Amino acid sequence: MHKRNGSTEVYAFLCLIIDKKMIMRKLNLLFSFWAMGMLVMTSCSKDNDSPVNSPVEKTSEFSNQRTPNNGISRTIPSDLGEVYTKNFNRYTKVTTPNGGAIHIVAQSNISDEQIIRCKGILQHYLTNYPDSQYGADKSAVANKMAENKAILCLLNGQDDGSNPVGNKVTGQPLYQNEIQVEGHSWYMNQNYEHRDAAFEEILHFVHDNGIGIDGANGTSGVLPAYQAEIRAAQKNALFNNLWAIGQDDWIKEITAENSLSQEYFASVVDAYYGLWGAFTESATNGMWGFYVGKIREDLKTDDPMGYELMNNKFFHPYLTYNAQISASLNGNFSLKFDASKPYTYHSRYLKDVILLGKNNNTITVNEMDNNITGNSGTNTVIFSGKSSEYTIKTSDGTTTVRDKTKGRDGLNTLSKIEQLQFTDKTIAL
Repeated sequence: MHKRNGSTEVYAFLCLIIDKKMIMRKLNLLFSFWAMGMLVMTSCSKDNDSPVNSPVEKTSEFSNQRTPNNGISRTIPSDLGEVYTKNFNRYTKVTTPNGGAIHIVAQSNISDEQIIRCKGILQHYLTNYPDSQYGADKSAVANKMAENKAILCLLNGQDDGSNPVGNKVTGQPLYQNEIQVEGHSWYMNQNYEHRDAAFEEILHFVHDNGIGIDGANGTSGVLPAYQAEIRAAQKNALFNNLWAIGQDDWIKEITAENSLSQEYFASVVDAYYGLWGAFTESATNGMWGFYVGKIREDLKTDDPMGYELMNNKFFHPYLTYNAQISASLNGNFSLKFDASKPYTYHSRYLKDVILLGKNNNTITVNEMDNNITGNSGTNTVIFSGKSSEYTIKTSDGTTTVRDKTKGRDGLNTLSKIEQLQFTDKTIAL
């Protein structure tokens, strides 16, 4: 569900530059290899150093810095159709076990960082969860999504009707101003002006196209038993006023669409992964205040049936994707929960991170076994105890730091990290 508030600056001009660049690339094939090499060097420099200018949010500092093998293509597959080839300029996919593809297309003002983040969330949802009831092998879910020709559409601007392409696409929409990236100011500030809707919309994407929806206007899926549990929890939450509190008109709308279970489940998943912990308009409720679950601990007591949907069923208790921390970060990024840093309600569930860019940043570890990769700057990893309370080993450019205190900082594997900061001293690597 999107809450539409605040002013939005809408520009009248569409970005035609992309088409011109594509033509120029073709013409450049006539030049010598030396000239082509010079062009590539110039292009890479611009991509690495220039922020993406948003037609809605001028101050956005998302980076299009490319990381090796990010899997983003500038060519949209023609078999997706004219709506996609004419209105989107980048493409990536998740390849399914049966060789199919789950497509992701992006418009001109979506940054590469945002594309990578969305792909990571999708991969997280589809990563096998060993010994779980429905998620031990998610191959069938992924294959079904490919069979259903699922397309995730990353659209310029926001969901206010100003982007005409939003009404043309058949895939799952997700708008630029609701895609946060770890380390970017939208993520770090968590003021909900640009709330993180990626988890919700990509969940809808998987729910509709893979898990499946029962009832009229439902969708073909492969986990009807799981959907039956989701439906039962949704009915219980609605009947007992745990969810959609005070949203009578909206309930009528989504009942007609048969999207009650999807919207309810999104509230559960958002709360489970801490997306509403920083929400200040309600001390107890999440999802704009109309769901009783605000953080994971609330689910256990306030919506037990909702919590059971996440309890060893399909979704991992932590975030499995390797989060690429925005090149715009200049300071500390904490994986450890800290109430003074509202974003850590969410970042506490991250395990692995890669720093982008060249700023001198610090990472604070959490209790999980973290894998941390630094950038081209001077990077420091911060620990909770004294240096003598850890075992430190370095081999072939990789340092492992094991906390001798159980349940505190875990085992951390570090690459391209220059310093380790403990409570008693800092050690240079």
